[in-house]
Amino acid sequence: MATSAMTRWTRSLSEAQPVAYWLDDPGRPRPEPALTSAETCDLLVVGGGYSGLWTALLAKERDPRQDVVLVEAREAGWAASGRNGGFCAASLTHGLANGLTRWPDEIHRLQELGVRNLDEIEATVDRHALDCDFERTGEIDLATAPHQAAELRAAYDEAERRGLAEGIEFLAADAVREQVDSPTFLAGLHDHRGVALLNPARLAWGLKRACLRLGVRLYEHTPALTLKPYGAGMAVRTPYGSVRARRVALGTNVFPNLVRRVRSYTVPVYDYALMTEPLTADQRASIGWRNRQGLADSANQFHYFRLTADDRILWGGYDAVYPYGGRVRAEYDDRPETYAKLAGHFFTCFPQLEGVRFTHAWGGAIDTCSRFSPFFGTAHQGRVAYAAGYTGLGVGATRFGANVMLDLLAGERTERTGLEMVRRKPLPFPPEPFAWTGIALTKWSLARADAHGGRRNLWLRTMDRLGLGFDS
Repeated sequence: MATSAMTRWTRSLSEAQPVAYWLDDPGRPRPEPALTSAETCDLLVVGGGYSGLWTALLAKERDPRQDVVLVEAREAGWAASGRNGGFCAASLTHGLANGLTRWPDEIHRLQELGVRNLDEIEATVDRHALDCDFERTGEIDLATAPHQAAELRAAYDEAERRGLAEGIEFLAADAVREQVDSPTFLAGLHDHRGVALLNPARLAWGLKRACLRLGVRLYEHTPALTLKPYGAGMAVRTPYGSVRARRVALGTNVFPNLVRRVRSYTVPVYDYALMTEPLTADQRASIGWRNRQGLADSANQFHYFRLTADDRILWGGYDAVYPYGGRVRAEYDDRPETYAKLAGHFFTCFPQLEGVRFTHAWGGAIDTCSRFSPFFGTAHQGRVAYAAGYTGLGVGATRFGANVMLDLLAGERTERTGLEMVRRKPLPFPPEPFAWTGIALTKWSLARADAHGGRRNLWLRTMDRLGLGFDS
């Protein structure tokens, strides 16, 4: 029976294209020309994902007279910014629990700044008419095992005790299944306003268009090869040209940082997702989901899932694959064994949708750091700023990080730069083979905890004490 079921589930992948659904869009903009000359500017932004695009846009909004150049190695939004689930969260700390553990004294401020950041993203979508299917739906964290239900209840009680439960509601099993019907859902923690859903590639493309309208000079297919001091500023060499800039902001995230000492703070982790065909009216009715919230289960190896504007279901997560040596390669973007696993999990969650087919299956690399939330810094006497380590929650937090980089480059003491989260860095990852061994042992331990009522073994408890870890 199990073999028969798995055969049916894998058959649902027979027509799935190995390409990110969001990037498979006839509205994808044409790339801008590559840089083929020597340029000068006030601010050079390296990287055309969310981090770089927000930085360029905010720099022009702060001072329209500022001359801003952005260089991107491929095309804007082609990597993590165009491949993710489209969850735009208010959290700057990779969730309240992580923030409470690491920055308990400033968690209220971090929560306030995160909500303000999400509100400002929504305002930017309206102001610049960004066509990205933005919906302020909220999100439900789900329990699919009894110990997870107890953990969600405890998390809610802790948030309420600290005055951080506004807009959050604990849902028992019946209340969860009134929202979305799955036999696997045992409880939920409903954040009514703290998450928006959107089309991630269209957000990146919309930001690109907004930057161009404001006068940003944007060059695609222009990798930055070297970064060196030049007089009172910096010089970046590209294959066919160069840029001299007074200040440089690095938004390369998972790709090797031009400041070499920063590289040990992040590792790449490959995440994978499936997209269904559009659901029929009857299929939608069988699962409810009338309020269209984003969903994620609360296992260590978790799934995230959401509806698209045309009623497809994106289903992703669970496997988090770290390649030995931290290599980022195109061949890692496609992993059929993970797609088969995800398909089986999907139909276990929603047995009433058996027969639905997947149209797209894809993967991509995200950058993670040992504290699961972004870190920041400067180099070359404050002429260069960087932000990295978003760990899969960068759709919203990269805008905050862009503001931090601009504050740092201006040498300003602001409410952002004064945060301990901004002033301190995570612990770096060790060199190989220790990084691969530690990550593999942590992943094994997390899977074991999921299978044994959430009980954390000695390795995980030690990692917790050191402020380290690895989460799918």
